[in-house]
Parts: sequence; C-alpha cells; structure tokens
Amino acid sequence: MAADAPREERGVHNPRVVDLIRPDAAGGVELLMLETRPWGSDPAQLEQLEAKLNAYLGYVQTGALARDYPQYAGAAVRFRLECAGAPSGEAAKMLTAMRDFCAGDGIGFEVSPLGGSS
Repeated sequence: MAADAPREERGVHNPRVVDLIRPDAAGGVELLMLETRPWGSDPAQLEQLEAKLNAYLGYVQTGALARDYPQYAGAAVRFRLECAGAPSGEAAKMLTAMRDFCAGDGIGFEVSPLGGSS
C-alpha cells in the first residue's frame, strides 16, 4: 500500500478491514471487531456484521493471518466484538449463532458491550 493511500475506516460496516489484531493474555491472538453504533440504528447492521464475521473467518481459515503475522501461526484464535451496548433481540440471537458457529471451527467469539448492559 502506498504511503499516501488513505486508511480504510474500521468498524463492522467495513468488512475489508480487520479492525485490530493483538495477542491475548492466554498466548493466543485476538481479532477485534468494532461496532460503535447502537444496535438497531442501521437497517443493514446485522448484514454488515455477518459480512465482517465471514471476512474474519476467511482471513483465519485461508492462512492469511499466519502469513501476515507468523508469530500467531498455530495460536488459538478469538474474535471479540466491542459494541456500543449490550445486544438484544435479533442482534443477540445472531451473535449467539455466530459464537456457536465459530466454536465449531475452534475459534472463540466474545461480545464486549462498552456501554450499559441490559
């Protein structure tokens, strides 16, 4: 990427970007997803979240994460969604399904509401 190229915006609405990659306390790697919008604020939000998850899964499953960050090759992977508030309704159902799907692939999935919880 050229030095003067604009940086892609981070967040659930942009599936082309892994928002943050960092080591976790257990010796694995955490891929962070950021959702700063309140749940239900955008009619496309859940579709965007699904696209973001699929992009993260592809990044891990194709070996791109290990190629880009060799220090994480073979490490346990966890996705963390940091969101504006606690999900409810359809968002909560979808996140539970995502957690279960990721667990089937040996990938952890956590939701961390940054605002008040319900």
